[in-house]
Amino acid sequence: MEKTVNPVTMQAIAHAIPLLVAFPSPHFWVDYDKEADVLYISFERPQKATDTAMTDDALLLRYRHTQLAGITVSEPSTRATT
Repeated sequence: MEKTVNPVTMQAIAHAIPLLVAFPSPHFWVDYDKEADVLYISFERPQKATDTAMTDDALLLRYRHTQLAGITVSEPSTRATT
């Protein structure tokens, strides 16, 4: 990652802050695979999911037994709004 952040990136981060603060979990990890265009949000490390459910908008909810362990988002770059 570069040491400087351009103004557009800073604006995107500033817009994300209220969403991050309101997130349902106090600890989470975000990984983005740019080549595959897949975003992984984990609430536990390691996730060790035992079940997966797909939502109507194609989000994969990853469960460890009954506890939500993470969310996988396919093609998040096409979902981004400006």
